[in-house]
Amino acid sequence: MRIVISGVEEMGNHLAKMLSGHGHDITVIDQDAKLLAELGNLADVITIEGDATTFATLRKASVRKCDLFIAVDSVENDNILSSIMAKQLGAKKSIARIDNNEYLEPNNKEMFINMGIDYLFYPEKIAAEEVINLLGHTATTEFVDFSGGKLSLVVFRLEPNSELIGKSISGFVGEEGLNYRTVAIMRDSVTIIPKSTDTYMVGDMVYVISRHDTVGEVMALSGKNNVRVNNMMILGGSRIGVQIAQALQNVVNIKLIDYNADKAYRLAEMLERTLIIHQDGRDTEAMMEEGLANMDAFVAVTGRSETNILTAMLAKRMGVKRVIAEVENMNYINIADSVGVDTIINKKIVSASNIFRFTMATDVLAIKCLTGSDAEVLEFIVKPNSPATKSVIGEMGLPDDVIVGGIVRGDKVFIAVSNMQINAYDRVVVFAMPSAIGDIGYYFN
Repeated sequence: MRIVISGVEEMGNHLAKMLSGHGHDITVIDQDAKLLAELGNLADVITIEGDATTFATLRKASVRKCDLFIAVDSVENDNILSSIMAKQLGAKKSIARIDNNEYLEPNNKEMFINMGIDYLFYPEKIAAEEVINLLGHTATTEFVDFSGGKLSLVVFRLEPNSELIGKSISGFVGEEGLNYRTVAIMRDSVTIIPKSTDTYMVGDMVYVISRHDTVGEVMALSGKNNVRVNNMMILGGSRIGVQIAQALQNVVNIKLIDYNADKAYRLAEMLERTLIIHQDGRDTEAMMEEGLANMDAFVAVTGRSETNILTAMLAKRMGVKRVIAEVENMNYINIADSVGVDTIINKKIVSASNIFRFTMATDVLAIKCLTGSDAEVLEFIVKPNSPATKSVIGEMGLPDDVIVGGIVRGDKVFIAVSNMQINAYDRVVVFAMPSAIGDIGYYFN
């Protein structure tokens, strides 16, 4: 697929490297020659220095021949304008990053579609929604619903008191009627597609596909208790922090801390039921005085990954049961994970999940890119006469780095095992490593 990306700052850089690694032809436009040169040294991409809101630059990038135009510049209006122009010049699909929730309202969204933008995405809103979802499932590090909530991906770290420790991994041939199945394990920063001979170990990050009605049972396997969040502290009056507070302030007692006095006053006017505190979150004594140790949850979403990680470590040390940190520096994700941060949020990764499905040559209902792992979870609707319908799962010839997790057939939900037959129009949730992403669609389409 030919893809043109406008904007080479953090998100554009991440998308360019990720998509070029999946074999796509990538062209990147930006006005910063230095950033383009750095990207060109790291990824197999074509770089064009110029303004993506001019016809000359877009023509130079051959947008008329591109399958997908992605505008992820830091300036919202430039993204909207360049996406419209690219579509009018011949791009098959155009996507724009925005920073305004108003644009996502149904009537307004339709106006943008009529102007030629196929998809608008607001990274901070997507990240905030992930945090809100996770706060409702406090024993997990990630939680994603598929097939209208009938199947869920639950991710958790195994505590020393987990009943799974030392047990072999189940969910293979001859075990029909399962309520859940382990589809992957992250161990020592390596993702393992499990076999029946593998066993669970302390500290494993376990990825489980579960029926919706047994999610609670699955989360209990982690060895960590689910915690009801009544008192929460948010560090950082960022867009993410504000959206979390707006969504939860009527049901949770929230303290929002920001070091900028002017912003704190503005937030106080905006968030009537949230206590706004003007304070530096890096000041340990001040955080203790504000009652950090009494919180059920702590969410660090300042603009600095380092601050978020350090304050999250402090919150864990003080006994806060649920700690979430925004870590935008990709190099710090494993560090944050190793020091005990429960959940890491990264706008680039959550946005990539929304964009990645547009790059698939076959129909994909949903894709979830997983934080801390290269793996992806995909949902397909199986087409009639596709290879998946012609044999049981174990005889389909799927790549080694692919595992079918669950199947939804009308109102019935099945956890997949090797001797199960997939039917046309089934919804299938598949876990896959990057090496196999390009080949999966063949089996279901």
